[in-house]
Amino acid sequence: MSPRSKAKRPQKVPSAVSKSRPAKLKRKDFEKRLAKLQQELVKLQLWVQHKGLKVIVIFEGRDAAGKGGVIKRITERVSPRVFRLVALPAPTEREKSQMYIQRYVPHLPAAGEIVIFDRSWYNRAGVERIMGFCPEKEAVRFLEMCPEFERAVVQSGIVLIKYWFEVSQKEQTRRFLARINDGRKIWKLSPMDLESHRRWYDYSRARDDMLLATDTPFAPWYIVNADDKKRARLNCISHLLSLIPYEETTRESVKLPKRQKSRGYAEPKNRRYNIVPDVC
Repeated sequence: MSPRSKAKRPQKVPSAVSKSRPAKLKRKDFEKRLAKLQQELVKLQLWVQHKGLKVIVIFEGRDAAGKGGVIKRITERVSPRVFRLVALPAPTEREKSQMYIQRYVPHLPAAGEIVIFDRSWYNRAGVERIMGFCPEKEAVRFLEMCPEFERAVVQSGIVLIKYWFEVSQKEQTRRFLARINDGRKIWKLSPMDLESHRRWYDYSRARDDMLLATDTPFAPWYIVNADDKKRARLNCISHLLSLIPYEETTRESVKLPKRQKSRGYAEPKNRRYNIVPDVC
């Protein structure tokens, strides 16, 4: 039975455009708030290591909604050995023959790890379903089975957090045009992005089905209003920190040791080096 045929209907995803848009957040204020949040992420990292916690954070959403930006802000000041980023490429022929969820299971966290999925098993409910990369019956089957898989994940002791980034049609178009016209961003534009722009309502229907089937009490979806990139980043990181109880761990005071004595060492005078020239 299709998830859309169930009696329960999902709550409406709030529009990314608010009726009374707040003033634009200044870069200085954004950086100041971000720095404080990143300090808290370091505290969270130490706590996760100390307690051996296992955390999964899933980022899904519209193309050009800013998922990569918030992931970058989360990971840029923490250890990649604790905050592991998983962004899988298209499946190989061998992986296509496996059980669908199989390629994701090896990436689940061990004790002391936070795994961030930049796209996840929910590809089957989104791009694979819309673009016909899998039969419709397999997409529907995935939506039926996914809550049971996630229940098993949560019952194993893993904290599972799921974010959906929502952006308005107008803002998505603006961001795509910026990618087309900016040589620094053109690599971000793929044929799938162009299709997602054209097939806005197909993606909306797939999103609605996904939220209806997989927004559960034990693994709920959290919607991020992402038209304002700066606020979306701050709001998402702050919310993430609120979902994982943590404390500041006690650390020994650090004292920088004195350098050893040279004991006769001198820089070689006659050796030639390939020095990078000063250009600025």
